[in-house]
Amino acid sequence: MTNKELINLEKSILNKLRKELPKHLFYHSPEHTIRVIEKAGIIAKHENVSENDFKLIKIAALFHDIGFIQSSLNHEELGCVIVRDYFNQNQLNEIELDTICGMIMATKIPQTPHNKLEEILADADLEYLGTEDFEEISGYLFKELKFSNPDLTEKKWNEIQINFIEKHTYFTSYGQQYLSEMKKKFLKELKEETNSE
Repeated sequence: MTNKELINLEKSILNKLRKELPKHLFYHSPEHTIRVIEKAGIIAKHENVSENDFKLIKIAALFHDIGFIQSSLNHEELGCVIVRDYFNQNQLNEIELDTICGMIMATKIPQTPHNKLEEILADADLEYLGTEDFEEISGYLFKELKFSNPDLTEKKWNEIQINFIEKHTYFTSYGQQYLSEMKKKFLKELKEETNSE
């Protein structure tokens, strides 16, 4: 796949996400996909992947939440079906499609990546946990979850986040080097906030 084909693919899939994703997905939005593509690219460069693997990472990032168009349940598996149907082995071979699907499945919670490429996409998907954007982005996720669970309180949400962050780990050297410390800081703040309530 050429760079031009990749750019056209990105435009086409992002348009599809903008039109077809349910509007109550405040977190799993086209903006989230754009962020994951960008961060996956940064991490991939840091991890010195090949040019072809770099393209596969970008495709996996582009398709990683597309399954939400059909259902939030098992959306990763649905995303793999969609990506296979989309390419139908025209531009990508079976090994490349398997690689992309492996990366998409690595974003499923709890994350269990099995190789470097899967680790890169897993870290890119939850990169915000270790950045200054944590509060804003976690707010979108709270709003999204509250849509399907109106009884969810901020206190309960903070407890969910504390539990999640305590179990979460960054897999790549980039994640460990640049994101882990900030994530620890937010965890400490969340615990202090929850304990003071």
